[in-house]
Amino acid sequence: MILSVFLGIDVGTTAIKLGVIQKNELLYSGELPLQTYGDDQIKYQNGTELLTILQAGILAIPEKIRQQVTLISFSTAMHSIMPADGRNQLFLWSDLQAAESIEGFKQTDLASHFYEISGTPIHAMSTFAKLLYFQESTSYPKDIHWYGIKELLMEYFTGKPIIDYATASATGLFDLREKQWSGEILDFLGIKEEQLAELADTNQEYRMLPNRCDLFGFSNNPHVVIGASDGTLAAYASYYSTGRTASLTIGTSAAVRQTTKTIQLDQKKQNFCYYLKEDLLISGAPSNNGGVILAWAANHFAGNPAKFYERIPELLAETEVGANGLRFWPYLNGERAPYWNNDLKGGFYDLTLQHTKNDMLRSVIEGVLLNIRQLVELVAKDQELSVSGGFFQTAALGQLAADVFGVKCYYAQQNEPIFGLYYLLEQPKLTIEESQQVFIPDPIKHAAYKQIAQDYFN
Repeated sequence: MILSVFLGIDVGTTAIKLGVIQKNELLYSGELPLQTYGDDQIKYQNGTELLTILQAGILAIPEKIRQQVTLISFSTAMHSIMPADGRNQLFLWSDLQAAESIEGFKQTDLASHFYEISGTPIHAMSTFAKLLYFQESTSYPKDIHWYGIKELLMEYFTGKPIIDYATASATGLFDLREKQWSGEILDFLGIKEEQLAELADTNQEYRMLPNRCDLFGFSNNPHVVIGASDGTLAAYASYYSTGRTASLTIGTSAAVRQTTKTIQLDQKKQNFCYYLKEDLLISGAPSNNGGVILAWAANHFAGNPAKFYERIPELLAETEVGANGLRFWPYLNGERAPYWNNDLKGGFYDLTLQHTKNDMLRSVIEGVLLNIRQLVELVAKDQELSVSGGFFQTAALGQLAADVFGVKCYYAQQNEPIFGLYYLLEQPKLTIEESQQVFIPDPIKHAAYKQIAQDYFN
């Protein structure tokens, strides 16, 4: 398929990102914030508000570019669920209403069995967990339909609420081997297949509704391709642009991912394994605690939070590996892999009167990376990493990551899910540049961090 002008739409948990790409060049990009509602337990977006913001974002694209668009596709956040009750509440992965219900379910024999079927960790983030809670609490009618962000977008643009295999495989309701909703899991929940959206492969094309074409001035009647999930697409973008199967993304949260042709599951560590396309899966492990922890530290300990990232190279130069023996557990959000414990707490350990504010800041940064090191060991042990996300825009942090992990880290500029969508659908020829930024571990510093890591979280 030769694409003339591609519009990628990435709907995450904090923002909608739009990118228009032609011949592997970004012609236009935009970003619009999304509001999350709720409290410490309940986290949801308003679906109606989301579509209104998306509409404004598309109309902000220069008309001349919009008129040339020939294909649209979507990346969406995983684990969302929206009961079709007219309120359009899209419950997000961070919603923890199901925490107690899923902890009880973990103690049953079915927990490991359902994990093997779906490749989705047994955790409150999943759609399965949320449905389990909603069914137990009788929060909604038994025959209500259940959708998510992808279905909302597809219905808006095509009139059909459809979900792709990649997004479905992160629900905990999808049979990863059979590529269909799992009858066994649905029967357990008391839900019929008709209550969920129709399934489609990630490259499936649809016609856009004529009134949407008219609204946005799409003169070429663009096709709509359903696309995939943000995590799988971020991993694919890094893989396609660097040639390396293992990737690490640190944004607000973090994830280590592996592009693989075989299903990879670990009952003890509960890594995820999600579908991407016919011959590729994405295995990996997520952390709740990435850049959000550095933002917390900047706000509470840095003299000028706005300049925190700029000052990091100086901070690291002025302090010692290991922060003078000070440890920081970064579990301010609980934690997913490898602990899967929402109640896990963070904090400073071995703090003394001799420690300085700079020691504390360094220990926060080291704590985040040493925690992620556990995920690297689980998913991509001894493998070179393609790294991406806002965390790595500061080169000193890229170097520190290489020192902590003990592997070469290659900064992937084209790491956004939108580029993953583009590569997935168009398969452009890329020259993998050897001049890309490479962080090579310092053997002395890595040896020190290897020693520190042995009992850091004990």
